[in-house]
Amino acid sequence: MAPVPPGIRFLASFNRDQWYRAFTFGLTFLLYTSFHLSRKPISIVKSELHKNCSALHELSTAGSRQLPSLHTETDCSWKPFDKSNYKQLLGAMDYSFLCAYAVGMYLSGIIGERLPIRLYLTFGMLMSGLFTCLFGLGRIYNIHNLKNNYSVANGLVQTTGWPSVVTCIGNWFGKGRRGLIMGIWNSHTSVGNILGSLIAGYWVSSNWGLSFIVPGLVIAAMGVVCFLFLIEHPNDLKSIHDKLTNSWKGLNGHNQLYHSYKQGGKSQNWDTELLLPVQQVVVVKSESEPSAISFMGALRIPGVIEFSLCLLFAKLVSYTFLFWLPLFITKAAHLDAKKAGELSTLFDVGGIVGGILAGVISDKLGKRATTCAVMLLLAAPTLYGFSMISEFGLGPTIGMLLVCGGLVNGPYALITTAVSADLGTHKSLKGNSRALSTVTAIIDGTGSVGAAIGPLLAGVLSSRGWNQVFYMLMAADFLALMVCAHNEVLMCVDLME
Repeated sequence: MAPVPPGIRFLASFNRDQWYRAFTFGLTFLLYTSFHLSRKPISIVKSELHKNCSALHELSTAGSRQLPSLHTETDCSWKPFDKSNYKQLLGAMDYSFLCAYAVGMYLSGIIGERLPIRLYLTFGMLMSGLFTCLFGLGRIYNIHNLKNNYSVANGLVQTTGWPSVVTCIGNWFGKGRRGLIMGIWNSHTSVGNILGSLIAGYWVSSNWGLSFIVPGLVIAAMGVVCFLFLIEHPNDLKSIHDKLTNSWKGLNGHNQLYHSYKQGGKSQNWDTELLLPVQQVVVVKSESEPSAISFMGALRIPGVIEFSLCLLFAKLVSYTFLFWLPLFITKAAHLDAKKAGELSTLFDVGGIVGGILAGVISDKLGKRATTCAVMLLLAAPTLYGFSMISEFGLGPTIGMLLVCGGLVNGPYALITTAVSADLGTHKSLKGNSRALSTVTAIIDGTGSVGAAIGPLLAGVLSSRGWNQVFYMLMAADFLALMVCAHNEVLMCVDLME
């Protein structure tokens, strides 16, 4: 008999439960990747919505009477962004999306706690795909009044994503090494931003409508995948197990029933349960499920308010980069929209490393707030350095993008994943698992208020010079640091008491 290949032996070493964990990890990773992939195009397309036509104007007035015909509306700006206040209009468009996202997030957590996650998430992804495609169709069919309409609608439906996937991943993974696991898992935001930048950048100069349509089709397709394959909770597999055991026929022609039991104090895995027949079934009446926590009840969990405020300022910084970095690179480094979009992905590459590093450090120290505070402390001078060094060439800009991405997105990633999961399963809840979605929504919803304010302020301040934008980002970073430090002091006092 031929020996079993080492790869197969490795795969067989994992039991069924571990395979389902890995599958859920990968599926939720891809699902939320598609959410961020569909948000990124607007930042890539901004430089196309308002283009510098001064060169064409100079050519048209140089003496040739044929050249003015080359100067068409599509060669320059897209109405209504063809005015001098285009930055304020772009900021208002970001604000309408993020404000709707922030308001909808508070409601989404409460609704998601009371509905099947799989169906709720599927609906949100299909609707998000629809609204993202509609924005791109506006370019194809020459519709100019889209700037806020679909931004609001898309912002509302996108709130179905985060509470749902965090609740699902929290159901499957306990507190052991949660920072590391969720640090790796949370890289889906950066992966989505990178893919969204590359996809949108591919068509941005030729037909930016496709920069929205293709990501919209991707998230809609992933919504179908979610409907077909997402397993919300490990307990949901018991129904499949019951159907298998109830339909099993014994050799003597009688139905044999099986049940899960303990032998020697250790739980048997699913494979073992299917191989061990018993003649008697003990029916244990399960306790009624605890009711979903209220909004005010979630606010009373220690640390929820403090970490929500910390995320407000941290997400303000992160989302200002998300929506305005490509345009800043275009103006500062004098690159076209495609190259600026590709270069902006380095910020998200640094964010992947920063999120994983924050998770590992917080697991080792056992102090989430301290980890966030240290990274925020280092981020403030780095932001100032980036605003200065970006004028000294491509090499220094690449290095600072990576460092800024790690220090800015590290605390943001830690709070939205491991911290939210910790607070959603806090000991004060006494085992009530129906709080995770609401807690996650409160924290991320408050953070989304900052995410809405940041790009709006950037649109106003950038008209006075990009330095003003970076001063605003450093101030927000400092406030986030203060809140995190205050929260760590409160946690230390609680431990002493």
